[in-house]
Amino acid sequence: MQGDYRSSRLFGRLWRGYLRRHSGRMALAFALLTIEGSTLGLLSWMLKPLFDRVFVGGEGDLVLWVGLGIFGLFVIRALTSIANQTLLTSVAMKSSTAMQVDLVRHLLRLDGQFFQDNPPGALIERVQGDTQVVQQIWTTVIVAMGRDIISLIALFFVAISVAPTWTAMAVVGVPLLILPTALAQRYIRRKAMRMREQAGDRTTRLDEIFHGMVPIKLNRMEEYQLGRFDRIVHAIAAAQVKIRAIQSTVPAMIDIVTGLGFFLVLLVGGREILAGERTVGEFMSFFTAMALTFQPLRRLGNVSGTWQTAAASLERLYRLFDMPPRIVSPARPLPRRDADSTELVMRDVSFAYGDAPVLRGLNLVARAGEVTALVGPSGAGKTTVFGLLTRLIDPQSGEITLGGTPVGRMDLAELRGLFSVVSQEAALFDETIRENIVLGGAVDETRLAEVLRSAHVADFLPNLPRGLDSAAGPRGSNLSGGQRQRVAIARALLRDAPILLMDEATSALDAQSEQLVQQALARLSQGRTTLVIAHRLATVRNADRILVMDRGRVVEEGTHDTLLAGGGLYASLYRLQFASEG
Repeated sequence: MQGDYRSSRLFGRLWRGYLRRHSGRMALAFALLTIEGSTLGLLSWMLKPLFDRVFVGGEGDLVLWVGLGIFGLFVIRALTSIANQTLLTSVAMKSSTAMQVDLVRHLLRLDGQFFQDNPPGALIERVQGDTQVVQQIWTTVIVAMGRDIISLIALFFVAISVAPTWTAMAVVGVPLLILPTALAQRYIRRKAMRMREQAGDRTTRLDEIFHGMVPIKLNRMEEYQLGRFDRIVHAIAAAQVKIRAIQSTVPAMIDIVTGLGFFLVLLVGGREILAGERTVGEFMSFFTAMALTFQPLRRLGNVSGTWQTAAASLERLYRLFDMPPRIVSPARPLPRRDADSTELVMRDVSFAYGDAPVLRGLNLVARAGEVTALVGPSGAGKTTVFGLLTRLIDPQSGEITLGGTPVGRMDLAELRGLFSVVSQEAALFDETIRENIVLGGAVDETRLAEVLRSAHVADFLPNLPRGLDSAAGPRGSNLSGGQRQRVAIARALLRDAPILLMDEATSALDAQSEQLVQQALARLSQGRTTLVIAHRLATVRNADRILVMDRGRVVEEGTHDTLLAGGGLYASLYRLQFASEG
């Protein structure tokens, strides 16, 4: 009962969310399915006059008309089959496509912590694999529930009209199918759920292999990665075999029950025909009707397993849909108290990833129009500060304000529109360089050319096959590290946001590339409130203020010279770097 309730609830959500908009097309398809299904009953019914009046009675004139009638039934069946398959495929593709778009839209609204907890491969499998499994509802379940049930109703009507007693004998073993079918459904659903999770693991492994090909080869990890992948795909294959084996048991039992029914009918019906109590035409009409129920019954026997597999995917999809975004715009956003101010203030801010504290009562001020540098050992919480300022994450306690207004009370899109971010990992897409800079927006070509010069992108464009319209490659793989950084800086320049966040923007560059990128960053930071994270302290010595972080707190602040003279943590870090570089 609980399984039936869950199934009906899942189908109800599917209907309300994606199918109701196609109700007209589905109604027409069901009408055509009804016509297609009823042709089998008409076919078996027409065999009675064919045998009794033509073959036995000798009415030869009826041969042509009965033959044309049977031929017409097959023509109708063929045409309605083409039409309803086309209609249902259209509904399946439109509804599954809409589900994919809605799911990606929902995922884009979820916060950063969700994507730390769920690897990309598992999410890709949800969007692609699970929605494709749902399409099976239309190709098997809906067709079977429409055409095959109508076929069975029509065929049983003919069988009952010919011989109710024979019909009862033919279905005497049906109650034996109830318990095995229920057990098979429960097993298939459980296995299908696990198999979908394993499919997500498979996609995750492939994602890691293809994106980590260089370190895999350099560290000779080919066999190790292959072994991990091999275990997953073999587990999926074993699960598919088990599911298929259980799915096949219900149709197999239908075969046995059908065979038992035929056996009983032949024993009783054969004697009645020999005794002259029944005609040959009646027997052939009944026998054909019951024989034609064989394939619809087998398909319906498979439907329960197919539905349970699809239901497992639906359950996974709606579990994702039901996960609300935790970081959203407030119902009544507040404007900035000082619309011209971009001063950033963090007061007594604490944050932890699970049970691991990162910030412990952090107090920080980044003054408008100045360059503020964040330095300190790894794990001090510097990158977490950027996530909190842009509300990729929210603090457990404390307050963060921008221009005097709490960031949590601001419209989320407006807040993020105030920031440009350049990080050590330039996030480029597999598009042209132009598209990676303009990001789908309209831009004046004169303004774009100015940005390209300022970011030193124009310096390397002549060396590319198609210049600005050259492909950046997956994750910018067609460009060098310095080129990727300059494209990211051009993007930030074009965005022209009043606040700039730079996270280790030159950490992985050679000396020549670093010099060019530093020049571009200097232009980018002019007139903006700028926060810079840097491990290489020589890159921030000209900052207006340097904040030294350790264990989630600011422990020192001042200029480069005052901090060196103070002999504290900054001076220790600087001497350590100077010694290692020397």
